[in-house]
Amino acid sequence: GLVLGVYSSEKDDGAAQLTSAGDAFDRLVSGKLRALLSLCGPPLKKGKTRIFHGLHQDFPSVAVVGLGKKNAGINEQENWNEGKENIRTAVAVGCRQIQDLEISCVEVDPCGDAQAAAEGAVLGLHEYNELKQKKKPVVTPRLHGSAESEAWQKGVIYAEGQNLARYLMEAPANYITPIKFAEHIEQKLRSFSNVKVHIRQESWITTQEMGAFLSVAKGSAEPPIFLEIHYLGSANTDDSPLVFVGKGVTFDSGGISLKPSSGMDAMRADMGGAATVCSAIVTAAALNLPLNIIGLAPLCENMPSGKANKPGDVVRAKNGKTIQVDNTDAEGRLLLADALCYAHNFNARAIVNAATLTGAMDVALGSAATGVFTNSSWLWTHLYEASILTGDRVWRMPLFEHYTKQVTDCPLADVSNIGKYSRAGGACTAAAFLKEFVTASHWAHLDIAGVMSNKDEVPYLRKGMAGRPTRTLVEFAARLSQDSHN
Repeated sequence: GLVLGVYSSEKDDGAAQLTSAGDAFDRLVSGKLRALLSLCGPPLKKGKTRIFHGLHQDFPSVAVVGLGKKNAGINEQENWNEGKENIRTAVAVGCRQIQDLEISCVEVDPCGDAQAAAEGAVLGLHEYNELKQKKKPVVTPRLHGSAESEAWQKGVIYAEGQNLARYLMEAPANYITPIKFAEHIEQKLRSFSNVKVHIRQESWITTQEMGAFLSVAKGSAEPPIFLEIHYLGSANTDDSPLVFVGKGVTFDSGGISLKPSSGMDAMRADMGGAATVCSAIVTAAALNLPLNIIGLAPLCENMPSGKANKPGDVVRAKNGKTIQVDNTDAEGRLLLADALCYAHNFNARAIVNAATLTGAMDVALGSAATGVFTNSSWLWTHLYEASILTGDRVWRMPLFEHYTKQVTDCPLADVSNIGKYSRAGGACTAAAFLKEFVTASHWAHLDIAGVMSNKDEVPYLRKGMAGRPTRTLVEFAARLSQDSHN
């Protein structure tokens, strides 16, 4: 199969404006492609596709996809590079059409941006069907031509990183337990000589006095794991690292504050923070990025057993602060409190944590963007600029003292794990809670609850767990590594 791009016509004559690869193919078939496109009615709209058969013996099926305007660039209103997004969407649609025809290999027109085309192809074809007997045919996307092979390969690596996060988030919670999550990541990193993986057991967590994390874990029969990854990509292994921290609740029932049963199955993906940051490190290693990264993932289940946290219990975090657990379903912040305290051991350039933390984040932004709470404008700028390129957007949220007062005004302990006005500004009070465990001057908290899954909002992702914002984290790390060199 072959996927070729066509731009929206700038003129009213409706003549198809093919990409350079499309032009070359049209010459190869003596102008038949253009002729067929003009016979098919109005020009192809953005993200729409037409399939032609029998044009050329090497490519029995050709999918022509609409790329929108030719010179679409950064759209200030949308906060992304529209041209790149159009390519990702169009290529994904075209590749799926070829897959539906049960063709096992597809060559893809780079459409002027081979990295975006590769991302569209690899992300668009991914589907979790490990446990089904009937599977869709596997399709291997390849670059059509050879001019942009380096950019294409980079796009494949970026997309495979996000697909790894999608795989981990989608897999059932009885398949991805804390220990199995850690082993899966360790196996992915085994081939890199500059990566060390430490799978810390409960006894180590206890010696670290991570009382908040352990209080959540004790409700489950599955033992907790603290996963620690060291990627030493910098020429100087002593350079200050970027520290990624990810919430790793491999299943969240809500604990004693039990969630409603409807939709609870999706809580297998409550380790999306851990999945995205660990996948970003796997991707950074594959790209050989020249910086040091440390990944920290506290992994456990939140279950309602006789040993579970009870509303009103008080637990002690690693930094000595006491926490009143007023709602056992606000457990992610308890794991992160201890992991953030531990992250301060590494003299970090920046600490970035990701977590499917609050339903309130989904209410605020939906699936349009990841909410970012940060004490550093420098860090925000890097994350924001990275997200414009990836199309996986971020949006800055407030870290006002206003919210801090709502978690520190607490009857029994230093802080409460929910704001005193309950639902008001829930994502903001959660961030204010985390800030109580941070002294670093460059810290960002990414609340990814709203972007956890995809129904149809991101056209180049199928329905299911989204693995967002893995590519934005990778692009952010890549920008940080360039910063070091300049």
